[in-house]
Amino acid sequence: MTFTAANLFGQILFGAIGLGAFVYGKKQSSFKTMLLAVAIMSFPYVVSETWMLYAIGGALTSILFLWKD
Repeated sequence: MTFTAANLFGQILFGAIGLGAFVYGKKQSSFKTMLLAVAIMSFPYVVSETWMLYAIGGALTSILFLWKD
């Protein structure tokens, strides 16, 4: 696992996006949004490359905004 500034920033960024999406999904009673939010919050634990962190995070965040209920 690499601990560069960009990597740590990405982990914090996608953790915050996932937390916000989870709270929103819980408020709206949207299981799909909550499940996607958990994926956004948890994937930085298994991805070690910085470019992959931002690529996967960007894709998951895009899916979150495109698949609204």
